[in-house]
Amino acid sequence: MRIRYCKQCLFPETKPDLSFNKEGICSACIASESKDKGIDWEGRREEFFKIVEKYKLPEGSLGWDCLIPVSGGKDSTYQAWFMKEIAGMNPLCVCFETTMVTEIGQKNLDNLSKMGLDVIHFKKNNQAYKKMVIEGFKTVGDEMWPNHIGIFTIPIMFAVKFNIPLVIWGENSQQEYGGPDLESVEKRILDRKWLEEFGGLLGNRIQDMIGVDGLTEKELSPYFYPSDEDINKVGVTGIFLGAYFFWDARKQLEIIKKHGFSVKEDGPIEGTYTNYENLDECLVGLHDYLKFVKYGFGRATDHVGIDIRNKRMTREEGLDLVKKYDGKYPHFAISNFIEYSGLSKFEIDKVLDSFTNPILFAQDENGCFIKDSDGNLIRNFEVE
Repeated sequence: MRIRYCKQCLFPETKPDLSFNKEGICSACIASESKDKGIDWEGRREEFFKIVEKYKLPEGSLGWDCLIPVSGGKDSTYQAWFMKEIAGMNPLCVCFETTMVTEIGQKNLDNLSKMGLDVIHFKKNNQAYKKMVIEGFKTVGDEMWPNHIGIFTIPIMFAVKFNIPLVIWGENSQQEYGGPDLESVEKRILDRKWLEEFGGLLGNRIQDMIGVDGLTEKELSPYFYPSDEDINKVGVTGIFLGAYFFWDARKQLEIIKKHGFSVKEDGPIEGTYTNYENLDECLVGLHDYLKFVKYGFGRATDHVGIDIRNKRMTREEGLDLVKKYDGKYPHFAISNFIEYSGLSKFEIDKVLDSFTNPILFAQDENGCFIKDSDGNLIRNFEVE
């Protein structure tokens, strides 16, 4: 079979919510071009600092001027640095504990307080969370499903509790990776509607977890978005920093490295060629591999697309990287998931096969997916 690829980057037509124009350029590249040519960034900057002044507490007041959801990753570290050092605000950083934190991820999270920031680390009920991890893995093919909810709900809960109206998010992923329509790409506010449409919930809602392996509604309290009444009472507004300042992760990385942020020095992250993305989570390779088996592209394709759009590599160079890194069986993440979940490798592989696209990957006469000696799927398509 033949898959249609963007003529500028390497996004395939199998990517959800992606579209192409008549020249064969994908919506992610078109959105990127609007960042280069269609946005008055100086005007956006002025608009942003007007917002900052509106929310900054009066001199002599106690409390925090804004709240920043953080993971210890490069983006949230940059957001925290920017709001403190450039915007002159006193931020409260809130972290929802990830599934299985890496050593370097914990180090980078601890570094935030060393940068002069207040940090709340929400430690979840691991028994309840693990039940959702396994259910999410088996039902929608995403073991990080409960994490995708917690990273959005917990910060908003603290914003309501501490009466902090302004919440600063990083990039609008719809603008960086392409969205279904112009509205999603140009969105500057992250609210309940954005979470439900673009937050990676895969059609599931937290209500669907009630009763799963005995889970109660009370146990799931951290995963319910605050009510509209509570949000309106405080006036909580979540804005994307990337909607007001040109988002360039590599340039931002160089800034925060000077303030103690660490990258993976012994090689790239599993599933891609970069050593600075997704540093905090041991299972990220499994999460990215599930995307590959469903849609035929992985995290390396995402990173190549960004580097091409930011003029850091050619399409030909990106093609070589995608062929080298995308779609490799995630041995490191799988071994960690076996330890975390208690599932066997056989059980995990069976779930992976249940989400593998039979059109994209080769099968034998019995309908079993054909794999090489390292466990990698055999493609029915060429990346081109």
